[in-house]
Amino acid sequence: MFFPGSRYETIGTYTVTLPNGKTVRATKLPHPRPTRLLGYHRRLEGQRLDLIANRYLKDPTAFWQLCDANNTVFPDALAARDLVGIPTKS
Repeated sequence: MFFPGSRYETIGTYTVTLPNGKTVRATKLPHPRPTRLLGYHRRLEGQRLDLIANRYLKDPTAFWQLCDANNTVFPDALAARDLVGIPTKS
């Protein structure tokens, strides 16, 4: 269901029935993992997380590791931050 390298790759899914009777698969969002920081990146206005992830982690799909390092599961939560913690490479 999730692409390789995704933070959800190893997390199981469960089935939920919506009020309209439709059945969907869901995944429980994991709590961000404690991460050691390499340092901080000062974001420029409009700078995307995938570009920051590619610069420091050499993988644009690793933006979720930036989220974990900054204690959030939602990438949009980092949009308002001037400083983004950069995790050490795992």
